[in-house]
Amino acid sequence: MKSYTVLTAILLWSFAALSQASECAILLHGLARTADSMSQLEQRLEQQGYKLVNVDYPSTTMPIAELADIAVGAGIAQCQADHTSAINFVTHSLGGILVRQYYSVHKPQSLHRVVMLGPPNNGSQVVDRFKHMPAYKWLNGPAGMQLGTDSNSVPSNLGPVNFDLGVIAGTQSINPILSSFLPNPDDGKVSVASTKVEGMCGFVALPVTHPLMMRNKTVIDEVVSFLTSGQFTSPQASNYCHQ
Repeated sequence: MKSYTVLTAILLWSFAALSQASECAILLHGLARTADSMSQLEQRLEQQGYKLVNVDYPSTTMPIAELADIAVGAGIAQCQADHTSAINFVTHSLGGILVRQYYSVHKPQSLHRVVMLGPPNNGSQVVDRFKHMPAYKWLNGPAGMQLGTDSNSVPSNLGPVNFDLGVIAGTQSINPILSSFLPNPDDGKVSVASTKVEGMCGFVALPVTHPLMMRNKTVIDEVVSFLTSGQFTSPQASNYCHQ
């Protein structure tokens, strides 16, 4: 009887591992960053059995719509080439807006779950303050100019999400000057309030900063939790879709 129980446990574990291994996770970095910034997430999700596509895209060279087609499209194409059964996204900052932009004009076929870290889902007042300065455009490019809070910004015109989304916001800042232009609490680039979007399934605010949140162990643990179960685990988290 004992050997039967052990065999059953092994078979169940093997089935779960195979099921997860058939899923793809696409990583999209933020504005003026590179795929290297998502390396710790990449390593952890590979350990969890996901097929990883860490997309390195030219975030400061094109408008958001073009970047979405290039970056999101490339990630999906790689997942399909690997014959994975489902697609997930983990994004930082601008990367989340690219996913929203892409799925505002494409049906979310084979899309399982999305986790966004510090997404400016309602734009950022930092952009409002600095976008008219030549140095800002030079550093952040066309996409950076589109991330304000006015009615013409891209985030303001994307509407509710049409996929299973978890959002992780940061509440600490290493840049008090930028934070002075943001409603508190904020992560130094985006306010907590601005990260939220209609239709999201989970939300949690953690004591992390915008530039470093993707390297934080607690954040990474929450990413894994949402991708695998559809829920965040922190006591302060809100889970709306998978109670």
